[in-house]
Amino acid sequence: MRSVCIFCGSKNGAREEYRSSARELGELLVRHDIAMVYGGATNGIMGIIADTMMQRGGQVIGVIPTLIAERELAHKSISQLHVVASMSERKTKMIELADAFITLPGGVGTMDEMFEVLAFAHLGVNDKKVGVLNVNSYYTKLLEFVRHSVQEGFVPPHVEGQIVVETQPHALLQKMGLA
Repeated sequence: MRSVCIFCGSKNGAREEYRSSARELGELLVRHDIAMVYGGATNGIMGIIADTMMQRGGQVIGVIPTLIAERELAHKSISQLHVVASMSERKTKMIELADAFITLPGGVGTMDEMFEVLAFAHLGVNDKKVGVLNVNSYYTKLLEFVRHSVQEGFVPPHVEGQIVVETQPHALLQKMGLA
């Protein structure tokens, strides 16, 4: 079974579109028999997509640091839950388990996870696709910054080339070759 790591918010966000896109993506992953790897929590968009997938019989693999799990935020109703010692271990494990990555709206932790994958691409450590679900133009300015960094010679063009951007979940999966 293929697996996609989802980087997304531990908050719901201010717009319903963020939540509905997470639900739609979860439904599509189940429909295409794709397992989800994610941060392992119950809250925010993370919880929405995990719950959606579990309700439809999907495979959900969570990776959560002990500190967050101890705050009773660990999702105990998913297929597998890996409890790790630190945030760094969490990212390493999620990257190891995934065949590709999709970033939904989220905060600095979400962006940190996405940029770690892009940093590995920069170093030639992996060439896995990174999808960005740009709901309500949430990541437009960040993507413009990445393009600027390429133009200014700090980021190689192949890194930007690994980023697949769409505004709709189905279109993103198709563009990434997952649907």
